[in-house]
Amino acid sequence: MLKAQFDMMANYNAFANRRLYEAAAALSEDDYRADQGAFFKSVHGTLNHLLITDRIWMKRFTGVGAAPERLNAILFDKFAPLRAARETEDSRIRVYVEALSNGELLRKITYRGITSPSLNEQPLWQALTHFFNHQTHHRGQVHAMLTRITGAAPELDLIIYQRLAKAGAA
Repeated sequence: MLKAQFDMMANYNAFANRRLYEAAAALSEDDYRADQGAFFKSVHGTLNHLLITDRIWMKRFTGVGAAPERLNAILFDKFAPLRAARETEDSRIRVYVEALSNGELLRKITYRGITSPSLNEQPLWQALTHFFNHQTHHRGQVHAMLTRITGAAPELDLIIYQRLAKAGAA
């Protein structure tokens, strides 16, 4: 059951990111970059943050890949390469999660934090839970910014994904 949960979350994560990027692609450059009062300021800053943290966590999980050292770095200044990198990272996440076994989800990982470099240890399943929850948290911020800017934003609820996946439309 644990494994099925994370498979679903990896697929939902890609689904929600796709929808969010489709909506962000319709913004004017000014709206996309405008400081909206969010922690990472703009849609652009927040989408970059999500990619940064995914890369940090995937490096912790796999030992492979780049792991930026700043949570507010701008990895891609232009939207198109950021979107392409997001799609690549979502694919990487899905492949990684699909390859995990229930036993592997129980193994402990050890890592250092970015803002607090103390050594942390926890089961992989707990770190993955945070990983996907963190995505949801910041996608919610982008969703709020999109709503403020355009008056509408795409449905991102997990239940929407579950219904569409069941119907073969996700």
